[in-house]
Amino acid sequence: MKAFEPKTERFEERVRESFARQTLMKTIDARLQSVAPGSVVIELPFHDGLTQQHGYLHAGVVTSIADTACGYAALTLMPEEADVLSVEYKINLLSPARGEKFIARASVKRAGRTLTVCEAEVFAVNGDEEKLVAAMLATMMAVR
Repeated sequence: MKAFEPKTERFEERVRESFARQTLMKTIDARLQSVAPGSVVIELPFHDGLTQQHGYLHAGVVTSIADTACGYAALTLMPEEADVLSVEYKINLLSPARGEKFIARASVKRAGRTLTVCEAEVFAVNGDEEKLVAAMLATMMAVR
């Protein structure tokens, strides 16, 4: 992974404070696991209230944790006065999302002044095994 230099020393604090205000993430019980310059990891425990008709984690939930991880990965590299919004993303759902928990790992591919391109992978976790279930490519915008 490419090494990035954050534009503020408070990058982790900013991400954690913003994540704490995300009511969707609270609703689905997603947790911010790690924050580093240009990368974020979000963990989501499985529960039945988030499934679709076949018992798999709903694609909308998978997409939500991937999008959120990408947004916060981008925010780690933005200046103090900027916030972040999703501009666009593409997600490939690679396998039915069945697991005890899910981990979204996002990283910045290119950080620009206004637009930042990120990628995320979402894994289903069962015991010690991880299975890739989704891959996202996203563009985030710095909002000043």
